[in-house]
Amino acid sequence: MRMGSPVIIASERGEVGLVEAMRVLRAGGSAMDAVEIALRAAEANEADHYVGVGGLPNLLGEVELDASIMDGATMAAGAVGAVTGFPHPITVARAVMEQLPQHVMLVGRGAERFADECGIPRGTTLTDEAIRLWKEGLTPDSLAEAERTQGPGEVAFRRSALARLQSMEPPHRHPWGTINVVALDREGRLCTGVSTSGYPWKYPGRVGDSAVIGAGNYCDGRYGGAACTGRGELAMRGHRPDRRRRPARRPVPGSGLRERAGADDGPRRPLPRSGAHALPHRRRPARRRGHGDRIDLRPDDR
Repeated sequence: MRMGSPVIIASERGEVGLVEAMRVLRAGGSAMDAVEIALRAAEANEADHYVGVGGLPNLLGEVELDASIMDGATMAAGAVGAVTGFPHPITVARAVMEQLPQHVMLVGRGAERFADECGIPRGTTLTDEAIRLWKEGLTPDSLAEAERTQGPGEVAFRRSALARLQSMEPPHRHPWGTINVVALDREGRLCTGVSTSGYPWKYPGRVGDSAVIGAGNYCDGRYGGAACTGRGELAMRGHRPDRRRRPARRPVPGSGLRERAGADDGPRRPLPRSGAHALPHRRRPARRRGHGDRIDLRPDDR
């Protein structure tokens, strides 16, 4: 790879932002800007129910978002978890990195307070389509298997809750999951970014590997960048220091770009080539019902 040639890659469904991000890189923009722009486009894609606006809610019907970003040149990083009311958590994560250098991650209300202080716009993240899919996953038919596994008493409480979650299949058969973007700019600066709405029907407050630097996202300009998609808990549990790790013989900036698939994520899927499938994306605005990020359950819905 010759220096001066910008590169940007993304995981599945991240192609919606690659065209605009590549324009930024070719104009001399930074890898950090390109990654944020690409992920903001993915977060705004209401047809994607695993990132940003339209993301599937947690068990309480609330949309909680996670994101992280890391600079391969300085090793600086920022992350947010369980954020509600902000359509673009990647922008909040970048603000954490740039404005709170003594911090890496903010979660929940603290992250939302910080975003307000930074003047980052709030917005609605719950859509009608997400509400429909969320409810379908909680119907008696969908929970029949879980109901049969419930046992009496407090001892069985957690097992029954786990069985309920395990009985819920993601409502899509097409590719789904976290979106990752890795960019290399003309100056050889490398950046990785990750954004997700997390696993559908997750327990409120759950934060996966996407917001954890070193588990779901890592970037070192000397060697490369990596990001995960799949079950975040497995990525975090499987992450451990490896004393046998040896540095690359020739640490070339920007070399070794790859996406590391999450454990137990099934067959690994190849990343699209730079610019591949980056077609203009059209989306129709969805009507929304509820209070921005929370499903408003009516009496007949309970």
